[in-house]
Amino acid sequence: MDKDVVVNVMPLGFPWETPDPFLFCAYHDDTYPKGNERLGPAASLAGRDIGMDFAGKDGWRMYHGDVVPGFPRHPHRGFETVTIARRGFVDHSDSLGATARFGGGDVQWMTAGRGIVHAEMFPLLDREAPNHFEMLQIWLNLPSADKLVEPHFSMLWSHKIPAVTVQDAAGHATTVRVVAGRVGEVQGPPPPPNSWAARSDAQVAICTIKMAPGARWVLPAATQGINRTLYFFQGSTLRIGEHDIVGHSAVPLHPEADAVLHNGPEEGELLLLQGRPIGEPIAQRGPFVMNTQAEIVQAITDYQQTEYGGWPWPSDGPVHPHAEGRHARHADGRIERAG
Repeated sequence: MDKDVVVNVMPLGFPWETPDPFLFCAYHDDTYPKGNERLGPAASLAGRDIGMDFAGKDGWRMYHGDVVPGFPRHPHRGFETVTIARRGFVDHSDSLGATARFGGGDVQWMTAGRGIVHAEMFPLLDREAPNHFEMLQIWLNLPSADKLVEPHFSMLWSHKIPAVTVQDAAGHATTVRVVAGRVGEVQGPPPPPNSWAARSDAQVAICTIKMAPGARWVLPAATQGINRTLYFFQGSTLRIGEHDIVGHSAVPLHPEADAVLHNGPEEGELLLLQGRPIGEPIAQRGPFVMNTQAEIVQAITDYQQTEYGGWPWPSDGPVHPHAEGRHARHADGRIERAG
């Protein structure tokens, strides 16, 4: 029965709690002012805890940036990041010599593996008007067998990410955009080769579901043993089966049943995360995610000794030239352009 599909309803915090095989999801939504000549905010930074600014003063955050908002160089080992840049831009630079600028719905999927250092900065390219920035970053775990694979990143450009729009009997539209896995008849692009999502039996799916006011849509069932959660992050009310859900809620679902979604009077949007649990112990210290504390100690030691390849950039928070377009320059020198 529809009423049995909802396991629980929880308010969204920061970051969002996620079940195995995911580690968490961070949602960033900042209305930055117009940019200055250094691609930072053309506004005073007085009163902000620079280096650790998460307060949301005036509707935006500097995060760990001191000139440009974002996350200057920091290491990762043992998991993956899936970064969905919905509005604004992300400038990526890493210890392998790779760079990227992406935005407007582009996705970067990075396998940290044995270790990588990268910076994720949010350049404010518009110098005449406010810069709205919106990003989802999902941390997906790696099983022990793949914790130390070679680092890798893939760019999923917005126009290549499959999306389908369907209308219900009343003509209300729902658009489903699939970053990973299969949702109904929509198959997402291939994930990186060593990802947990690359295993067909893992049934990993990452997708957004945008619903017009009053729209009705059915999320098809998955299989037993899959963890499946909907994150209702935009909108006012939503009905799932017999359950009335308010905005900013996480809703774990029983995977083996269809979930009938009926949106309320405002446009709504949800993130779906699902996958088979890895089912291994997790040891985490900040940006390192391994299986044991001894492996965490080794990860830190390796970083202190090698910096996971070193840092080839002139600053900790590098950004690309203002006129640089959406691109990816891979460690082997291969260049991709979004167009």
